[in-house]
Amino acid sequence: MKNFKTIGVLTSGGDAPGMNAAVRAVTRAALAKGLRVLGIMRGYSGLIDHDVEELHARSVGNIIDRGGTILYTARCKEMMTAEGFQRAVNACRELGIDGIVAIGGDGTFRGAKKLTEAGVPCICLPGTIDNDVASTDHTIGFDTAMNTIIALIDNLRDTCESHARCSVIEVMGRGSGDIALNTGIGSGATGIAIPEIPFDEDALIEKIKHSRELGKRNFLVIVSEAFGGDFGERLTKRIEEETGVESRFARLGHIVRGGSPSLHDRVLASQMGYLAVEELLKGHSNLVICERRNKIVSRDIQYALTLDAMYKGHLEEGELDRFDEATVRRMQSHCERKRKIIRRLYDMANDINI
Repeated sequence: MKNFKTIGVLTSGGDAPGMNAAVRAVTRAALAKGLRVLGIMRGYSGLIDHDVEELHARSVGNIIDRGGTILYTARCKEMMTAEGFQRAVNACRELGIDGIVAIGGDGTFRGAKKLTEAGVPCICLPGTIDNDVASTDHTIGFDTAMNTIIALIDNLRDTCESHARCSVIEVMGRGSGDIALNTGIGSGATGIAIPEIPFDEDALIEKIKHSRELGKRNFLVIVSEAFGGDFGERLTKRIEEETGVESRFARLGHIVRGGSPSLHDRVLASQMGYLAVEELLKGHSNLVICERRNKIVSRDIQYALTLDAMYKGHLEEGELDRFDEATVRRMQSHCERKRKIIRRLYDMANDINI
């Protein structure tokens, strides 16, 4: 076990509500163990630039309810170069950082994995509103983003009902449909378009026509940003042209990233941050802290990255060779379970949201 005296904590990639709660938990858990804590500003960019601030108990006071991240964040292209990465490694030595807790998405994980391999132990927390990290059931920020979206959709529904209108609403999620699917169910949306399941525009048109005949006045269609381009706008135009229902398009965009984190995200971030410090002090590293079936557990970063690639269909040739057959089967089972859950939720929404 490494003799830890100082750990660094950083947030990287897109901000997510709950990141501050995670920073707070990491800081106070480490201080309780007699460690010194350095807050690394602007993610890996701040590490390379030696932009750090020592954190104390009061440094992280009154931040559990704040959105964004007090450490700020950035996507560091320099970290992807050999020279930039070496500067990051050197910075850890020069600053006396014995280990790092990195909060972010898959790009953050890759940086942490490389640092661990270079002798700087790292533990990652999945912080992204998109919930697009397959190794964890929920990411930090996902719950808050969905609640923000639901509040905005509820406002749009009032106008839709008043004007007998349809709103097609594009929500964030990158390549994952988790946000769109869950907010679609929660808002009673007539249609939900997610990348995991083929979307039948013709069936949606017929469903809107039928529901209108039954007396329905307001219609909501939730679309994942994964479809890209002008998909949402084109769908909106088609709905109006073929159903006669006045239709409007709304792209919620980055407004859903901010705001005070929900109770779920505060508790999840606190649990994950606390376990991250415990794992470092046990001499463990190269791990991602995950929520699996209501338990907070740790997974190897490479396992998490490969599982994610498997689920998204992005596996490269030979990528599974580093794992034994039993592990590969568990990974396949995990992906299949997640797909079944999404399929069941999607079918349920289609049946009850009319």
